[in-house]
Amino acid sequence: MQSVEVRLTARDAQVNEPWVWRLCKEFDVRVHIQKANVDSDFGTMQLRLEGPVEEIQRATAWLMTTGMHVDTLQRSVTA
Repeated sequence: MQSVEVRLTARDAQVNEPWVWRLCKEFDVRVHIQKANVDSDFGTMQLRLEGPVEEIQRATAWLMTTGMHVDTLQRSVTA
């Protein structure tokens, strides 16, 4: 199983979208919210995504298409 930590930065209308819900529903990944600071017009979230490598890659690729700023912070592989 792979684990990847990402930081998402959202602005304006992006803040009101259900990003975490969509990650859970559309991809075979487990989402852990590490930190979050969300206001009405700006927000940051640090998430840990766990799951098969292919699904994490699909999920992070999709996040990059949303217009949010996505930073990969840490990667790890567990047996």
